Amino acid sequence: MDVALVAVIGALIGVFNAKKRGGNRKDMAQYAAVFAIIFALGGLLLSLVVTRIVGV
Repeated sequence: MDVALVAVIGALIGVFNAKKRGGNRKDMAQYAAVFAIIFALGGLLLSLVVTRIVGV
């Protein structure tokens, strides 16, 4: 699993979430950054677990 791809998906979800709540550009940027970090950490953890299980 590519961690960068998961981070981009998280950023997009953050932007749409902020836009839905009526936020301005700064709110959208902050939501994008936070969601990208959270999703990237989750993707990294998932990648490590899968690598350990598969053993590649």
